[in-house]
Amino acid sequence: MREADNGSAEDWGKLFIRLVLGILILFHGVSKVINGPGFIIQLVTHAGLPPQAAYLVYIGEVLAPLLIIFGTWTRIGALIIAVNMVVALTLVHQKDFLTINKMGGWTLELQAMFLVTAISISLLGAGRFSLAGRNGRMN
Repeated sequence: MREADNGSAEDWGKLFIRLVLGILILFHGVSKVINGPGFIIQLVTHAGLPPQAAYLVYIGEVLAPLLIIFGTWTRIGALIIAVNMVVALTLVHQKDFLTINKMGGWTLELQAMFLVTAISISLLGAGRFSLAGRNGRMN
């Protein structure tokens, strides 16, 4: 494969992985916009954090996915999602760390996929199919 072809394939791969992660996380954020942050407020206050901390979920599940989807400040958006996933795993899913679901898979495989994909995007950047372009700021 020529170098130009390889770069194009890499950019398409970065676009696909950005869109999948961004869209799937954004669904969670839209749900919280529609239904409010009540559940998250309960979680953070139960963990001893101030209730205002619950509103950070909007950054992690609305703003950050949009940054990734559009490809601007992509690395920052991906890191925010990774931190959001670590917080979610800590506050919501601690009991599931060592459990297997009915189908024989790890109970937290989706959350782990979101976390690892976000870390991967933060390392890879957005690629050329982004608003900021391949060499855009924080891409």
